[in-house]
Amino acid sequence: MSFYVVQFLSGLASAASLFLVASGLSIIFGVTRIVNFAHGAFYMVGAYLAYTLTEQLAGTFGFWAGIVLAALAVAAIGVVVEMVLLRRIYRSPELFQLLATFGLTLMVEDLVVLIWGPDDLLGRRAPGMRGAIDIFGQNLPTYDVFLIVLGPLVLGLLWLLFRRTRWGILVRAATQDRDTVAALGVNQKWLFTSVFALGVFLAALGGALQIPRDAVNHTMDLRIIVDVFVVVVIGGLGSITGAFVAAVLVSELNAFGILVFPKISIVLIFLVMAVVLVVRPWGLFGKPEAPARQMPGLTVRPWRPLSVNERLAFLVLLIAAAALPLFAGNYVLTIGAEIAIFAIFAASLHFMMAVGGLASFGHAAYFGLGSYGVAMLAKFAGLPMVACLLLGPLMGLIGAVVFGWFCVRLSGVYFAMLTLAFAQIVWSIAFQWVEVTGGDNGMLGIWPDAWVATPATFYWLSLTVAALAVGGLRWLTFSPFGYALRAMRDSPLRSESVGIDGKRVQWAAFVVAGTVAALAGAMFVYLKGSVFPDNAGIALSVDALVMVLLGGVETVSGALVGAIVYKALAIWLVSYTELSKLVLGAIIVVMVVAFPKGLVGMWEVLQARYWPGATASGKARRAEVAE
Repeated sequence: MSFYVVQFLSGLASAASLFLVASGLSIIFGVTRIVNFAHGAFYMVGAYLAYTLTEQLAGTFGFWAGIVLAALAVAAIGVVVEMVLLRRIYRSPELFQLLATFGLTLMVEDLVVLIWGPDDLLGRRAPGMRGAIDIFGQNLPTYDVFLIVLGPLVLGLLWLLFRRTRWGILVRAATQDRDTVAALGVNQKWLFTSVFALGVFLAALGGALQIPRDAVNHTMDLRIIVDVFVVVVIGGLGSITGAFVAAVLVSELNAFGILVFPKISIVLIFLVMAVVLVVRPWGLFGKPEAPARQMPGLTVRPWRPLSVNERLAFLVLLIAAAALPLFAGNYVLTIGAEIAIFAIFAASLHFMMAVGGLASFGHAAYFGLGSYGVAMLAKFAGLPMVACLLLGPLMGLIGAVVFGWFCVRLSGVYFAMLTLAFAQIVWSIAFQWVEVTGGDNGMLGIWPDAWVATPATFYWLSLTVAALAVGGLRWLTFSPFGYALRAMRDSPLRSESVGIDGKRVQWAAFVVAGTVAALAGAMFVYLKGSVFPDNAGIALSVDALVMVLLGGVETVSGALVGAIVYKALAIWLVSYTELSKLVLGAIIVVMVVAFPKGLVGMWEVLQARYWPGATASGKARRAEVAE
C-alpha cells in the first residue's frame, strides 16, 4: 500500500511541471488562438538556461535565482518572437500559425545543440532539498514534495491574477470576444504580447524546475509538447483549472499505467483524450466556441481543362522525370523514389484539407498503418510484393473508416486534435506491441521483389504509382463528389438544405485520403526495407502539413510542388550542413510570413498580375486571384 501512495505522490510531482507548461499554452491559445507548437521549445530553452545559470551562480540563493532568471530571460525572448513573427499571422488560419511555430521549433533545436552541445546535461540538486521524506516506509524526495505544493500554489496565483486584476479581466474578456474588447479601446497588441510573455514564462519555469529531476537534452521539446497538447485538450482550451485537473489525470495515468496496464501504458492517455473529444469536444472545463476561421480551400471554380501550354509543360516534366534513370546514379534515383512517395502522401492530405476543409494533425496514422500492413503480410504471410501492395493499404483504409467516423463529427482545432489523438494511439500500439511490430526495433528485411530490385526500376514504379494516385485525386477533386465536398466545406447549411449528406461526404473523403496515405506508407516500406513506429509519428504528420502549406493549400498542384521542394531541400541540407534544421526552419518561417499562399499560389498571383494572357485561362485566373 505504501508503494502505491508514493507512486501517487510522484505522479502529483510530475503533474506540477506539466501543469506549468500546459497552463502557459492554454493561456496563449485562449486569447491569441495561436496553436503554439514552439511551446515545447521555450520549455527546453528554459531548462538549458537554468542549467547554465545555476552552474554559474553559487549557493542556495544562486540556484533559485538562476531558475527565475532563466524563466524571465525566455519570456523576454518570447516577447521578441511575438512582436516580430506572431503579430503578422494572428488573422491567419490555425494551420499557418502551427507551421510558423514548427519552423521556429526546428531552428531552436539546432541552436541549443550549437550552444550547449549534443550531450545530455545533468543539473545539480536543489539546495536544501537533497534528502527524502519517509512515507509509510517508502522514501519520497523532498524536491517532489516542493513540486506537489508548487502546483496548487501557481494555480491559486493564476486564479487571483485573472479574477482580481484589471489585466486579468481584460484577458478573460478577450478570450470570450476579442472584437468587442478591441471596440472598447483596449490595445490588443500589447494585451496579446503580455499574455504570450506570461505563457512562455510558465513554460520556461516548468523546464527550469525539471533540471534537478531529469537530464537536459535537445529532444525534450517534442517529448513534452505531445503531453501538453493532451493536457490542454482534455482540460479545455483556455481553462487554467482544466489544465491543472488534466495534468494530474495524465501524470497519474503515466505513473500507474506502467503498473496496471504495462502493455498499453503509453496508449492510455491518448485513449482518454480521444474519449473526451468524442463525448465533450471542448474539454472537461472548456466552453463551446464560435466557429473557427474558414480553412483555406481550393478557389478553382468552375473546373476547366488544362490549356495547351499547361498540358505541354506537364508532359515535358513527366518525360524528364521518367528519363532520370538514363543519366542519374543510384543515390539520386533513391531520393527521387522517396520524393515520389511523399508526393502521394502530401497529395492525400491536400485533398482532405483543400477540397474538404479538414485539417488533420495526425495524417501519419494511415501512412503508418499502410506500412505495417505491408510488413505483416510480407513477414508473417510471405506474400509477394504485388499482393502486399494491393492488400497492405487496406489496414489504412480500415483505420480511416473507424477513426474518420468519429473525427468528422468535430470541426476546426477539435477535429485536428482528435486526429492527433488517433495517430498517437497508432504510434503507441506500434511502439508497445513488441511481439508483432518489433517495437522500437522495427520490422526489418522487407525488400522489393527481383523485378523492381534495382534503384531504376523501383524509381519507375514509384513514379507510376505517384502519377496514378495524384491523377486520381485530381479527378475526384473536379468530380460531382468533389463539388459536394467543397460545398460542405464552404457552406454546411446550404449544402445540407439541397440534399447533400455533409458528414457522409466528409467521411468518404477522409477514407479516400487515408487509403492513399496508406499506399504511400506501403511503398515507403519497400524503399527503406523496414518499418518503425516513427512511420506513424507526429513528426511525419507535421512534415505532411509543411509540404501542403509550402506548395499552396489553395492550389491544385501545391502538394506535389511542396513535397518535391521540401523533401529535396531537407535531404540536401542534411547532406551539406550540420545545421539543417536551423536553415529549414528559417525558410519555413519566411515562407509563412512572406508567401502565405505557398510557392504555387504565389506563382499564380504573379502570373495573374504580370502575365494575365500567358495561358488560355488567364482572365479567369486573374478574376480568381482578385476575388
